[in-house]
Amino acid sequence: MTLNLRVAIVGAGPAGIYAGNILNNAVTEQGGEVAIDLYESLPAPYGLIRYGVAPDHPRIKGIVNSLHEMLDAGFIRLIANVEIGRDLSIDELHEHYDAVILATGAIRDAALDIPGIELDGSYGAADFVSWFDGHPDVPRTWPLEAESVAVLGNGNVALDISRILAKHAVDLRSTDVPANVYEGLAASPVTDVHVFGRRGPAEVKFTPIELRELGEVPNVDIVVADEDFAHVDPAQAPNNQVKIMLRTMESWRTRPSTGASRRLHLHFYHQPVEVLGEDGKVAGIRFERTTPLLGEDGVPTGGVVGTGEFRDYDVQAVYRAVGYFGSPLAGAPFDAARGVVSNEAGRVIDEDGSPIHGLYATGWIKRGPVGLIGHTKSDAMETIEHLVADATAGALSAPVVDDPDAVLALLGEREVEYTTWDGWLALDAHERALGEADEFPRERVKVVPRDEQVAHSRSGALAG
Repeated sequence: MTLNLRVAIVGAGPAGIYAGNILNNAVTEQGGEVAIDLYESLPAPYGLIRYGVAPDHPRIKGIVNSLHEMLDAGFIRLIANVEIGRDLSIDELHEHYDAVILATGAIRDAALDIPGIELDGSYGAADFVSWFDGHPDVPRTWPLEAESVAVLGNGNVALDISRILAKHAVDLRSTDVPANVYEGLAASPVTDVHVFGRRGPAEVKFTPIELRELGEVPNVDIVVADEDFAHVDPAQAPNNQVKIMLRTMESWRTRPSTGASRRLHLHFYHQPVEVLGEDGKVAGIRFERTTPLLGEDGVPTGGVVGTGEFRDYDVQAVYRAVGYFGSPLAGAPFDAARGVVSNEAGRVIDEDGSPIHGLYATGWIKRGPVGLIGHTKSDAMETIEHLVADATAGALSAPVVDDPDAVLALLGEREVEYTTWDGWLALDAHERALGEADEFPRERVKVVPRDEQVAHSRSGALAG
């Protein structure tokens, strides 16, 4: 059976783009044809690569090069600055496409239910990351007024936040950091950033490169406590990755202080129990000290238990980096407990557990915000395998509307200022020109306001 499909993918981050590429390859290898429209709520593509990766991580941002090639190949049509659920409904997408794949990711912060978490000066990681990455839908300013800051979490997002808070703004001038972000960081009075983890050094969720980079930040001292390493033996690490990270942290224990103007402290075995306040603002944070659970052989099992010892730290801001969480999409069943679209291996299911024909999910909105960017490839392969199997079995309903451009006409009728791949190329060129002309030349300077992004995209596409 020769497949001829028209498919909509919602979300132009890595998950959505990988899914489109894998789908195109799967169908064309069978001698079929597929037309793919990639919808994005922002005016620019790339999702968390553009708005979720710290600006001083060009290595990770290099993934954009491969994503660019996939979109530039021409078999995926980008339709950006369109919010599904507002500008178009999922039901309307079904009228225009054989199948719809949801790849909207997870952009909210997971909740941390402790007293005082709502105080002024208590922030979520996702909001701060969006600010320093120049997301168009967050405020242009950030209240960087604290001298001492607590960051809760032991994953790479916690490291990114801590590094950006502790780093001197001048050391970000070579990146694509927006001007308003640079100015805000340059005025920050911070002297101490404290990173707290509930478990021990051997149970961190960092990656070795991220951790090593932390110790290479200019004019910032790393401080670790000897007491946190009493049960740590690199030789008993479960894998080489953990062994490397333990050796890195062990080296910091003996590294002499340089007298740097800023310090970054790593604390382990600290369970947050309350954010302390004064006059409605963060004034400190209280932890219960934990201790590792040991097996019969005396080796830590990875779990911890509270000791009943409490410690208070004077801080003026708290950032929780305890994970991301998905958001519901109108028209799609949502598992509110897990923060994902209800699905089985990528097939979206209704409340009875039955597959909804023609509706699929991939990426974090499918499986939750775990794993690295590269994991979205294997994740997309599973979803696409099921989509192609359903299409081959005749389980998909043909679209009611045959004209592939009818959806663009519908957006035009609704006065939605959608942007395209040509528009992104125009905006990309503009940002690169800003970078070249900057006082400190760099790859690009991000345009932040949404209306400016749309204006450059639409005028540039028309000029092209």
